[in-house]
Amino acid sequence: MKLKQQINSILLDALQQAGIEAQAVQVSDASKPEFGDYQYNGIMALAKQQKRNPREIAAEVVAHIPTDGMIARAEVAGPGFINLWLDTNWVSQSVQMLVGDARLSVDTVDTPSKVVVDYSSPNMAKQMHVGHLRSSIIGDTLANLFAFLGDEVIRQNHIGDWGTQFGMLIAYLEEMGEDGSGSLSDLEQFYKDAKGRFDADAAFADKSREYVVKLQGGDVHCLHLWDNFIDKSLGHCEEVYSKLGVNLTREDVRAESSYNDELAGIVTALDDKGLLTLSDGAQCVFLEGDENPFLVQKSDGGYLYATTDLAAIRYRVQTLGADRISYVVDARQAGHFRQLFSVARQAGFAKPDTRLEHVSFGMMLDKSGRPFKTRDGGTVKLIDLLEEAVIHAKEAITSREAYSDEELERIAEIVGIGAVKYADLSIHRDSNYIFDWDKMLSFEGNTSLYLQYAYARIQSILRRYEGEVSGAIILTTDPERALALKLLQFEDMLHRAAAESLPHYITTYLYELATLFMKFYETSPILKDDVDEVTRQNRLQLSVLTGETIQRGLGLLGIGVLERL
Repeated sequence: MKLKQQINSILLDALQQAGIEAQAVQVSDASKPEFGDYQYNGIMALAKQQKRNPREIAAEVVAHIPTDGMIARAEVAGPGFINLWLDTNWVSQSVQMLVGDARLSVDTVDTPSKVVVDYSSPNMAKQMHVGHLRSSIIGDTLANLFAFLGDEVIRQNHIGDWGTQFGMLIAYLEEMGEDGSGSLSDLEQFYKDAKGRFDADAAFADKSREYVVKLQGGDVHCLHLWDNFIDKSLGHCEEVYSKLGVNLTREDVRAESSYNDELAGIVTALDDKGLLTLSDGAQCVFLEGDENPFLVQKSDGGYLYATTDLAAIRYRVQTLGADRISYVVDARQAGHFRQLFSVARQAGFAKPDTRLEHVSFGMMLDKSGRPFKTRDGGTVKLIDLLEEAVIHAKEAITSREAYSDEELERIAEIVGIGAVKYADLSIHRDSNYIFDWDKMLSFEGNTSLYLQYAYARIQSILRRYEGEVSGAIILTTDPERALALKLLQFEDMLHRAAAESLPHYITTYLYELATLFMKFYETSPILKDDVDEVTRQNRLQLSVLTGETIQRGLGLLGIGVLERL
């Protein structure tokens, strides 16, 4: 049972024994040590309902909280808060149970769900750029987290591979040679060259338009060219995913084109439900409270992203059996997803209890606070950014330690890519953030490098000890107890991060854990000659558990650890 769940259960029993009706309670971590380990501040609301003094009610509840087991002390504070201290022996025994457990005693969810995570979604007509970074990182972390907690996760890469521009692109690919050798090494340049031909050559433009019609009509030759183009384009994406450590494969691709045959049926289904209104020749759904309609078919009979998105929801719910669909897409699309989810429910494409969520995120900005661009104002290619991260990482780590060339390359890759990912994940996803190499590659503060250094320090301690780590954990000092309690909170934090789709809970926890370990390390000698073996084993056990927790937490973020740094 999760730590807070156990405390909530004890508190709810005490409320009921005191004659206070409550369906559920929720304790929170105490903000300061003098306020205990946990605090309950729900008494004021209960007192207001009963028109009673909150401190009197709190005192009655405290009188029914048993203090001979998990809880050592309960006190009334302030206007009616209840402060709770956990029993140190109970904490010792509980943290002992984490030893040797590969999952660190993290339970899976009580009722597993089938979760579709829709993320990354690059356009095949262009190279992946920094605009795809946040979706790829946040989406992959959530998919890792949901799977670790026992949900059945289906990763979906909803790539943009359909539309009028593809007639132009495959016509140009044909001119360059169908195998695309060399011509697709830079998709941005390929697109610019194709557009240049389209604008300058009327015959090529006509051919491009002809190829659009043929492609949509299933022409074998055009489909062959299109398949070739998509294959080469996906190769660029796979290079980025590999370097970024994102777990998306070709098996996870469910492209826009895959729903093409379903779009007419989507419009018919909406019409059958009486949801469609003809407006200026276009088929729309007008939603209460929205000034702009949800457009599903243009006046020329063409379909839109909205139509494809509806088809995707219907497929994911009715074919894949999804209980929850998480769309990791930037915050500017909030209006689209609000309308999409409303129409999908009204049409019956999603069940009433299907969880549809827009996992929104803010923008990545440069130091001046502007959208991240190249010096000439162009879009920064994602692969270039990642390669630059490795270069900056080399500069950061060689200033402290000497490495062989091979070791430097390996470590810089882990540190550099980890720094980029962690900087993104360490803030609330809805926030914009400043991309700053110096800050993200600092050995101090809430950075991946700080955590990787803490992990490496632990491994250094274990190498120097060279013996077997065993024995009971007996907490005797405040730094030991604080570290042990933080280790026990790992499970609660993960479940909360999953429930709210907020990866920064993980980074915040890991930073707090590493900070507590550093304080513990400074005040609690481990390998000194004057430390008795019982104390040494106790502190080694806590060190091992801290290292394992950092490794597990960073692993969920897709970030590696290092034995030496």
